[in-house]
Amino acid sequence: MRCSAVLLLVVVATGCGGAASSLVSGGHVDSGKSDITAYGCGGCHQIPDVSQADGRIGPSLAGLAHRRYIAGRLANTPDNLVRWIVDPQVVSPGTLMPDLDVTDQAARDIAAYLYAH
Repeated sequence: MRCSAVLLLVVVATGCGGAASSLVSGGHVDSGKSDITAYGCGGCHQIPDVSQADGRIGPSLAGLAHRRYIAGRLANTPDNLVRWIVDPQVVSPGTLMPDLDVTDQAARDIAAYLYAH
């Protein structure tokens, strides 16, 4: 409950759209949207407000900030999401999520976008 109170305080202090994305150190929402398109994330995932991001192989990424886990195994934290995006095969060997050689900065930007949407 304490964590929820802190998150609520962050939301109230910063406004809904930027609160969760600001938790991603060095992440930029606008760059994240471009990176999502450049890396082809929408080929497998449905992603809010991203043109042609209507894939159905992976889960929808709508509301990701409100989930407990990433990939069913990692606590949903900004650092874990970046780790998952950068090297999903190390986190979960054999996962269908491919290693796309996403840079650390691009992963931070993508995470910022996903937490904001």
